[in-house]
Amino acid sequence: MLYKKKIAFLGAGSMAEAMISGIVNSEKVPAKQVIATNRSNVGRLKELEKKYGISVSQRDKVNLKEVDIIILAMKPKDIDQALLSIKNEINPNALILSVLAGITTSYMEQHLQEGQPVIRVMPNTSSMIGESATAISSGTQTSFEQVKLTKELLQTIGEVFVISEEKMDIFTGIAGSGPAYFYYLMEHMEKAGAENGLDPETSRQIIAQTIVGAAKMIQEQNETPTVLRENVTSPNGTTAAGLKALELNGGGNAIAEAVRSAAARSMEISAQLQGESSSKKKQVI
Repeated sequence: MLYKKKIAFLGAGSMAEAMISGIVNSEKVPAKQVIATNRSNVGRLKELEKKYGISVSQRDKVNLKEVDIIILAMKPKDIDQALLSIKNEINPNALILSVLAGITTSYMEQHLQEGQPVIRVMPNTSSMIGESATAISSGTQTSFEQVKLTKELLQTIGEVFVISEEKMDIFTGIAGSGPAYFYYLMEHMEKAGAENGLDPETSRQIIAQTIVGAAKMIQEQNETPTVLRENVTSPNGTTAAGLKALELNGGGNAIAEAVRSAAARSMEISAQLQGESSSKKKQVI
C-alpha cells in the first residue's frame, strides 16, 4: 500500500531530513518517490538529493496533484502561506500530514478545501535512525485506511502512538522536545567526567550506553521507573548520594517544568496562529 505512494515534503529543515532519512533507509518507499521542496534554498535541496537519492525541487515547480502524501515541514509561522498556496493545487484525496508544533487539525481543515483529509504528526529527531517516538491525531475527514497508511509510513522512523488531539501538546513536551533534554543531561554528565579525568569521547560513549541500558530496562522489565530507581539505590550508597544532590538542586522539578513549558509553548503557538487567522478574516470582511 505504501510502496507506490509519492510523498512530498514542503520544507527541508532538520525534521524533514530526519524523516526522509528514516523513510529512505527503510526501503519501503523508493527514494525517487520522495520529494523535498523549499522556497529558495537550492543548496540545501542539492545536499539532500546527494545524501539520500531523493527527488528535489523548488516548491513552485512541483505538481502537487500527482502527490499522494504531502508533509508540511516548514516553520510554524509560515503555515498560513503554505496552506493558501496548496489549497487549490492538491488532489482532494491527498493526505496532508503536519509535523508543525501547535498546528491543529481543525486549523488545517479550515484553511484547505472541504473534505481534505489531514493528520497531525509529532515525531522527534530520532527519526533519522528509525527510533522516533511519533504521535498522530487524525482530523474529522480522515478515514481508518488513511490512519493505517500514516502509521505504516511513520513506523519506518520508529514507534507510533495514536492519541487524541487534546493530548498532543503534552506529547510534544515529552517526546517532541524530549531528545534535547537528554542531550542536555549528557552534556553535563560529560562535563563532570572531563573534570574528573575522563576524555570526552570515552565519557560520551559511557553515558550513551548507560541511557540505552536504562531505556531497555523500562521497555523489557514489567516495572515502573520508581521501582527500577529504588532497585538501583542502596542506602547511603553512591546512587543515593547522586539522587540526593539532584533533589537538593531541583533536578526533578526542573525536568517536570521542562515538559510543562514545552507543552505550554505548543498551546501558545496554536492560540497565536488561530488569533492571527481570525484577525485576518475580520480584515477581509
